[in-house]
Amino acid sequence: MRVLIATDAWRPQVNGVVRTLTSLARAAATLGVEIEFLTPDGFPSMGVPTYPGLRMALPNRREIARRIEKAAPDAIHIATEGPIGWSARGYCRRRKLAFTTSYTTRFPEYISVRTGLPTAVGYAVLRYFHNAGAMTMVATNSLKQELAARGFSKLGFWTRGVDTELFRPDEPAQLDLPRPIFMTVGRVAVEKNLEAFLSLDLPGSMVVVGDGPQRAELERRFPRAKFLGEKTGRDLTSHVAAADVFVFPSLTDTFGVVQLEALACGTPVAAFPVTGPLDVIADHPIGALDTDLRSACLRALSMSRDTCRSFALERSWENSARQFIGNLTALHPSRSLRPARAVAARSPVRG
Repeated sequence: MRVLIATDAWRPQVNGVVRTLTSLARAAATLGVEIEFLTPDGFPSMGVPTYPGLRMALPNRREIARRIEKAAPDAIHIATEGPIGWSARGYCRRRKLAFTTSYTTRFPEYISVRTGLPTAVGYAVLRYFHNAGAMTMVATNSLKQELAARGFSKLGFWTRGVDTELFRPDEPAQLDLPRPIFMTVGRVAVEKNLEAFLSLDLPGSMVVVGDGPQRAELERRFPRAKFLGEKTGRDLTSHVAAADVFVFPSLTDTFGVVQLEALACGTPVAAFPVTGPLDVIADHPIGALDTDLRSACLRALSMSRDTCRSFALERSWENSARQFIGNLTALHPSRSLRPARAVAARSPVRG
């Protein structure tokens, strides 16, 4: 089976969507399923401000068609609602091809935080986008219920996993900081609600791993916190393993793969009781959820690191890939697309 995934989020971005898609592709390959990506690579960029590392593509209809037809996929999945996603959606609609989508980012809330645009407007646009597909995959039951209440139809599950070989509790970084260490990892941007964490009166040290447009402002406002910049691979893993508590202050993430990554490192999670943490942590003894984030942070200190690791070991990317592929197979989506003759001889497909 060959699957083409259209995504606006792609390397060099370092975020949950990119990690999810690349991990999915690796796991799917072990199951005999080939995944290719239609990404912003090769398209001109829009002249608009973006996050560091984020490039919004300016795709054209002809090239989108060429890339999709060159891939000749058995199934088409649209992972994001940006220019690439809309272009792939338009291609499928014009040709009456079934496609699936996934809802991974709360763009209405993100846009509202930055512009003041009512979230109802954003949800109306996203409802129009997703309801044209054969299925919209979501990672949690609470998100499914929320979107259903907002008029999204044909919702299905696609859970997330964690690479437990990369994210491990052994060989933690040697951080010369007062204990306990409360750490958060991710994009340093207003929608991540980092101020809610950094303004807490906590003992020990507060650490931020990551980069983004709000870093300079937060470093100036919260001089007590240590900002270590972006880290990847084993460097990232060792830092997460060195923390005593992983703090996830976001109110807008739909899942938060970083929670599973922290748990795989044996680090308990403290978060608000919202979609994502409610589904991952729930009532398991691997973290603490509270509207009082300080209380959650302090309670998480008593959680067993071995229990956190054991919980993560049960949530593999292979299981996630099986569920994703099962959704596509059950829907019998597009098969054997024909290359367009006029453009079939051009450059290769891979994003």
